[in-house]
Parts: sequence; C-alpha cells; structure tokens
Amino acid sequence: MAITFITGPVRSGKSRLALRLARESGKRVTFVATAARYPDDAEWGERIARHRRERPSEWPTIETACEPRRELEQLPASFTESDLLLVDSLGTWVADELMRAHTDVVEERGRTLALAFAGARCSTIVVSEETGWGIVPEYPSARAFRDALGRLNAEFARVADAAYLVVSGYALDLKRGLPVELPPCHPE
Repeated sequence: MAITFITGPVRSGKSRLALRLARESGKRVTFVATAARYPDDAEWGERIARHRRERPSEWPTIETACEPRRELEQLPASFTESDLLLVDSLGTWVADELMRAHTDVVEERGRTLALAFAGARCSTIVVSEETGWGIVPEYPSARAFRDALGRLNAEFARVADAAYLVVSGYALDLKRGLPVELPPCHPE
C-alpha cells in the first residue's frame, strides 16, 4: 500500500500535516508513538501528553519503546488494506535504538524497516526529523544519530509514494514539487 513520508525540522508542522492526512484517509488509523518515556523528565512527559491531546482519542496508540517493547518493523504485517499506521517519529526511534545498538546495526534495521513498510498491505504515514542542516556535531553520538537518521530518511523518501518537506509551517511535496496547505497552528 501507500507510504507517505513527512520530514522537516522540529516544530515545523510535520505532525499537523500527518494528522490531517490521516483524518482525510477514510481508513482506520492506529497511531504509533516511538518515543521512550522518562519518568524523571517532566518536560518530556508534557510533550508526550500534548501530542496525545492533539490526536483523536478514538485512534488506538501503540507505544513501541514502552514495555512490552514492540519492534517497529514487525507492526505493518498485523494490519490490512483498511488500516493506516501513523508513525511519529523516526527520529525518536533512531535515538532509542542507538542507545541499545551500534550505528551499523541501527542503519541495517532502518533499511529493514523501510522495506517492511514498503511491502505492507496497510497504508502508512511516517514522520521524521530532518537532520544535517548545520555544522558537523562535536560528539560522536550526535554524528552517529545524524548519519543514521539522515540515511533512514533518504531510504523512506525513496520507497514512499509521497514525500513532504515541512519547514516553518509550510509544506512542499518533494516528489511533485508542489506546495501543500497546512492546517493552522494551535497555540500551546
């Protein structure tokens, strides 16, 4: 089925576009949250809570980084043509995976992940943070993250039927070179 890939910097409107496309799809939507929870990080917990409030409560949510862990690449096989998985985001998935495995392992899993979604019967919308628009990071862990996520983004954009770049509240259809209207921002 179809893959829609949405990338851009943080707070650019990626999730708003993803939510709109999911609502308009006419399919049964399951939200896939990839962020790990950190009980002693209240600010991170509030970010997660805000994301929950922004999506329809009737959409089931799968939290891949929480117990029991759900491997992201195995999820598409459980869904049918009537379903849509909205995955938000590859950046938090890569960060979590890099804490558990070497960069080469994460990059290989990323290629497997892209192929699993490309071969799925369900439709998917995949959100990811764009990296590498600045200087080369000083720390090896930041360089590994930037490289792994950059390669994964390129792989998803390659296999996607539609790919969007969202910057400062504006979206561009990367495969057709056309602007896309975004829903308005809601103040937090």
